[in-house]
Amino acid sequence: MAVAKLKEYLDREGVKYAAVSHSPAYTTQKVAESAHIPGRQLAKTVIVKLDGEMAMAVLSANQKVIMQDLRDMTGSENVKFATEDEFEKHFPDCEIGAMPPFGNLYGMEVFVAESLAGNEEIAFNACSHTEVIRMSYADFDRLVQPKVLNFST
Repeated sequence: MAVAKLKEYLDREGVKYAAVSHSPAYTTQKVAESAHIPGRQLAKTVIVKLDGEMAMAVLSANQKVIMQDLRDMTGSENVKFATEDEFEKHFPDCEIGAMPPFGNLYGMEVFVAESLAGNEEIAFNACSHTEVIRMSYADFDRLVQPKVLNFST
């Protein structure tokens, strides 16, 4: 899903958002810095495998996934980070590492960290390393319907 398709989807769903262009950045902390967004509001999308199925763990840029907590909270036996080779084919229109947290558009379950869900507004990579989208968390929740869990620190 190229950024244009993502914007079309948000427009079709009546979402108010802002697209923010920034200099190329490849880590969430650098994206936050470059786009002038607090790290707690920038959502990073981490692709995980839960009992062999791809899923998205979405959390603030300044946090890390606690795999044991994700395992316990999802009831999964086997939880691990997916490799780029394993997930890149699921995101043909996105630059690797710049996937938006819309698992509903990619056939993946989405788990959001409680700390991120507490924000009024979130921002996230928009399929590229040079653009982010800012929108209300309420709209994101309405569209994606993620499961909110406590799996980050």
